[in-house]
Amino acid sequence: MSTLTNPTAASHRTRQRSSLRLIRGELIRLTAVRMHRWAALAAVVCGGGLTGLLSVIGPENATPPMPGIDTAEGAALVVGITGVLLFVPALIGAIGVAGEYRHRTIATTFLAEPRRGRVLTAKLIVYAGLGLVYGVIASLTSAIALLAAALVRGVDLTIPAADLSTLLIRLAVAAAVYTVLGVAIGALTRNQLVAVGIVVGYFYFLEYILLVVPGINTIYPYLPGGATAALTDFSFITSTIAEQTATPGPGLLPPAAAAAVLLAYAAIAAATAALLPLRRDLT
Repeated sequence: MSTLTNPTAASHRTRQRSSLRLIRGELIRLTAVRMHRWAALAAVVCGGGLTGLLSVIGPENATPPMPGIDTAEGAALVVGITGVLLFVPALIGAIGVAGEYRHRTIATTFLAEPRRGRVLTAKLIVYAGLGLVYGVIASLTSAIALLAAALVRGVDLTIPAADLSTLLIRLAVAAAVYTVLGVAIGALTRNQLVAVGIVVGYFYFLEYILLVVPGINTIYPYLPGGATAALTDFSFITSTIAEQTATPGPGLLPPAAAAAVLLAYAAIAAATAALLPLRRDLT
């Protein structure tokens, strides 16, 4: 007695194999261009380098002065400040995808798999994983730099291990979200220079400019930078700008709400990156 094959189940297995093949292909492409090595190096510099430098100098010696690393607030601050450089994983995602359009390698991929949505989805999955790895490396090196600086300076850290671990996890997740945002920008612009300009111009300049505009700055907590500041409990920049400009600073969201906002941005960016290019020419 022969066993009948369920067409629906067979089709589902075929789609699964196709998706895994695309993801495997994106991983091979990513390692072939050594993007993962540059990402790891950037994570060490942006994580351990920035935290280590600030910790050794002493945040209390900065202008304006910040709490020292011997306090829980100061230790969290020097680790959380790495969130200011989260535009870097966004750059990695944007440059990586826009570069495929520039070098026309994306055309070959679309010929092998005409369903562009699946191709872009595979890219989003792979780059989100790369962003998470970036975040983990940056977080771990940041924690190591903090511990090393405290040892060199003979300072006792008072921040609870659980609080530090939670902060590091939040930073790692935020890095993955920013990488997805970068992928979306790269897929939509398809031009490396434009993508870099948008990422740097927005994440590094525009969001902070909005902080000093009364009325408009009320939307800052709902922007990626504001949500990241809330998620990492890093309100030093917002409070400093408010103090220096005599502009009422916007309040930040609770961490849980901030996480939801960031995940919403990631979902919208992923959907846009996967769906919008479907009907666009590659030329």
